[in-house]
Amino acid sequence: QVQLVESGGGLVQPGGSLRLSCAASRNIFSINVMGWYRQAPGKQRELVAGFTRGGSINYADSVKGRFTISTDNAKNTVYLQMNSLKSEDTGVYYCNAVPPYGFWGQGTQVTVSS
Repeated sequence: QVQLVESGGGLVQPGGSLRLSCAASRNIFSINVMGWYRQAPGKQRELVAGFTRGGSINYADSVKGRFTISTDNAKNTVYLQMNSLKSEDTGVYYCNAVPPYGFWGQGTQVTVSS
């Protein structure tokens, strides 16, 4: 079973930036398309940014223009650059395949607060 390890979260003020990383234990990018999911407090987990098999990228409306997903296939790593952060971006962020595997990593907590 592949391991997914997310990192890079933290406490940031509104308007700030963070870069999340997700390292996979082996090369899965040639098999799966990847995405970043978010679980906000009291809400269901949602896909906020993800690649498609056609090579395009989809973003949730709430993050368009502020978040950017990218990959480094040589490092088996997927990134999420988050700019202009808002309080509603607070949550635990996970990477996973799109659609997701039946398991999740530990996620990384992002808290946007002044």
